[in-house]
Amino acid sequence: LPERERAELKRRKLLLEVTLKSFWIRKGSAFSTAVARPETELTPDMIATGSWRQLPFKPYNFSSLGLPPACGHLHPLLKVRSELRQIFLEMG
Repeated sequence: LPERERAELKRRKLLLEVTLKSFWIRKGSAFSTAVARPETELTPDMIATGSWRQLPFKPYNFSSLGLPPACGHLHPLLKVRSELRQIFLEMG
């Protein structure tokens, strides 16, 4: 369609433009039907026998943040106040 007619149909909401994406999937060089889990730990037995040379290992993620440190405590006076409040609430 010419640009002018297409704009007119869009304005009247009679035309809807859709973008289609397609992908081609092919078997790669490392394709396998069996799922092999990579090793995550190196044990002393692997080192002694030398079997670690043939095993695939999971790569390390050095950019991960890890667990946030546990920090922060209640002030002792606030802790006492909350305990007293709980006692009075239980008493009615």
